[in-house]
Amino acid sequence: MSLPQESARRVRLAVDCMGGDHGPKVTLPACRAFLDAYPAAELILVGRAEALAAAAAWPRCSVVAATEVVEMHDPVELALRRKKDSSMRLAIAQLKPDVGGHAVADACVSAGNTGALMALSRYLLKTIDGIDRPAIAYALPNERDAFTTMLDLGANVDCSAEHLLQFALMGSALAAAVEGRPDPTVGLLNIGEEAIKGSETIKQAAELLRRAASHGLLNFHGNVEGNDIYKGTTDVVVCDGFVGNVVLKASEGLATMLSEFIRQEFTRNAYARFAAFAALPVLRHFKARVDPRRYNGAALLGLRGLVFKSHGSADAFAFEQALHRAYDAARNGLLERVHARIQDTLQALPAAPIAQAPDPDLSFAA
Repeated sequence: MSLPQESARRVRLAVDCMGGDHGPKVTLPACRAFLDAYPAAELILVGRAEALAAAAAWPRCSVVAATEVVEMHDPVELALRRKKDSSMRLAIAQLKPDVGGHAVADACVSAGNTGALMALSRYLLKTIDGIDRPAIAYALPNERDAFTTMLDLGANVDCSAEHLLQFALMGSALAAAVEGRPDPTVGLLNIGEEAIKGSETIKQAAELLRRAASHGLLNFHGNVEGNDIYKGTTDVVVCDGFVGNVVLKASEGLATMLSEFIRQEFTRNAYARFAAFAALPVLRHFKARVDPRRYNGAALLGLRGLVFKSHGSADAFAFEQALHRAYDAARNGLLERVHARIQDTLQALPAAPIAQAPDPDLSFAA
């Protein structure tokens, strides 16, 4: 993640302050800390007026009143059809360009219901030309003291080879924009490194990725395995949403278990406390490295606007990290980079076009 710095232009984020498990109790302190860290940022706080009254006088900050909230348990149809004045919907709507092609906000951040956020974002913003399905991308820590960007993490359970190519292009653009890597390497998650392994879909995807690499559209490393994610073998790892979501949840569970193990070592007995105290600097550094709060903020890629999803149970520190990631993505032109990579691919690989599937039937939301 880049360090706070001044920008040539203001970057404006729309924040769904009511989303998540804790709502304004978490989002408002995070927003205030973010504004203090980024003097070139502006925030549009969206939520119930009474909940945001204290923030109305903050510098570089405005409030958009909403009368409804998308709850974490709400079905997608309810969020789309009935809650048309929800904080989530109004926050996303800040990304829609006006007749002159200008949007109020550069990016949107919400800790709300993931399914509703994806559906509302796709309905309101639509997908970029050449993108069939949006994907969820997340940065995981690796042993190189850096990050591995992984996608998809749950938006698409069943994926074709063309979808995996789309994910690779978008993930590569994200790593270049947010992590500052000019030519990020891309790996295709498989059960082995050999080209003969994997399902037919994986083999076809590998062929498409090799063709894209031969045209200079991305830096394809080849197949990678699960342990390569944390080794940092590649900057980007591509998989379908089912596998990606399992990896993410298993990683979060492991991080929690390790943190609990460290805590217990200080309470087990006198000898254990002494040994743990001697190793305290190492243990603290390790705990910080695996702390999932530091990597909060998943990008919903492929939309005509930048939307970032915070973990629903995020505390103020974690939600602030999601704001940081959204700010970096907007400041570094992530949307334009994704669009450019997709258009270059459509032109370079006419024999294997990235089909634009029709949007799902969301007419009931109109």
